[in-house]
Amino acid sequence: MDTKTLLEWSDRYHVPTYARAPICLVRGEGMRVWDSEGREYLDFAAGIAVVALGHCHPRVTGAIQEAAATLIHVSNLFYTAPQTQLARLLCEHSFGDRVFFCNSGAEANESAIKLARRYSREHFASDRYEIIAMQNSFHGRTLATLTATGQEKYRHGFEPLMPGFKHVPYNDLRAVERALDSRTAAVLVEPIQGEGGVNVPDDGYLPGLRKLCDEAGALLILDEVQTGMGRTGALWAYQHSGVEPDIMTLAKALANGIPIGAMVARDPVARALTAGSHASTFGGTPFVASVALATLTTLLEEKLPERAARMGRHLTAGLLALKAKHPVIREVRGKGLLIGIELTRPAAPVVVACLEAGLLILTAGDTVLRLAPPLIVDEATCDRALAILDAALR
Repeated sequence: MDTKTLLEWSDRYHVPTYARAPICLVRGEGMRVWDSEGREYLDFAAGIAVVALGHCHPRVTGAIQEAAATLIHVSNLFYTAPQTQLARLLCEHSFGDRVFFCNSGAEANESAIKLARRYSREHFASDRYEIIAMQNSFHGRTLATLTATGQEKYRHGFEPLMPGFKHVPYNDLRAVERALDSRTAAVLVEPIQGEGGVNVPDDGYLPGLRKLCDEAGALLILDEVQTGMGRTGALWAYQHSGVEPDIMTLAKALANGIPIGAMVARDPVARALTAGSHASTFGGTPFVASVALATLTTLLEEKLPERAARMGRHLTAGLLALKAKHPVIREVRGKGLLIGIELTRPAAPVVVACLEAGLLILTAGDTVLRLAPPLIVDEATCDRALAILDAALR
């Protein structure tokens, strides 16, 4: 099928929820993808920070083939080895004691919200159910996670929203302190705001939140859907701060493109969910758990978080050099390979110019470019991307 026909069919048959680039991607390998016309692109979007190991990684592909030929789905009414092995690996390499598997970041955050409410009801009071979330945050598209999301553009038209959420400015401990009261069940926060503009908080922010939650008896929930799996130069972004959450949510890169979500929690908190209180038909199937197991094992064995830290420093240095050349760049910020470039004008035209020159990048708000390449990226590929971005900014 030719690309023109495909685009016409898409316009006719899809619910129009996406503003897609006018290309059809058909193949990927490592850092590169190709469209239906044979054009090659460097992928510094990684499926929105998903394909951390790059496209068609041989170990991931092998796990997919083996799992598909062995056992795809039996439901969570039975034990399966890959799911249990994955849960153990996640707990051994994080603060957590127990894991609940689902299918997406939104579902993981829904699980965290439900757990926080149930735990607080059991341990404190029936009216202790409120969640404090941050302005400019993003937590998902379900009704609860949409309500938790602190951006009006995502919530508009879906009112009335769910009760029980407060929003305060990000990176403002005093605002959280003022919002905390006897009805607060948890504080929900991204260690780095991704969709909201790649906003990095002060070093004392997460430790300060931990202290406030401890004093108030509230749970600290970290949304690591985008920052987890080595993206920021540590396996989990909370490790930069020296504190641990009570609950952490994961998705995106956990199975390198196969849909999966996970909620990781401390044992005393996790026990608030008992048999029948929460479930997912497709959560942690033997198929997806096998792929996630291969992904996480590869990430750990090849020390890709450390590589992300190194490549992030190299990429950031190059971007700061571009900032000196281009007054349109207002600020470069981020950690590891989650980098935001704030401009003085709309970012979308730069994204289009990069696309036309063979580089896929993202936005994070109207004026912020977002770079989130696979963690396997090397210096030469970073330099090639920087050269394309340099030309696009001109």
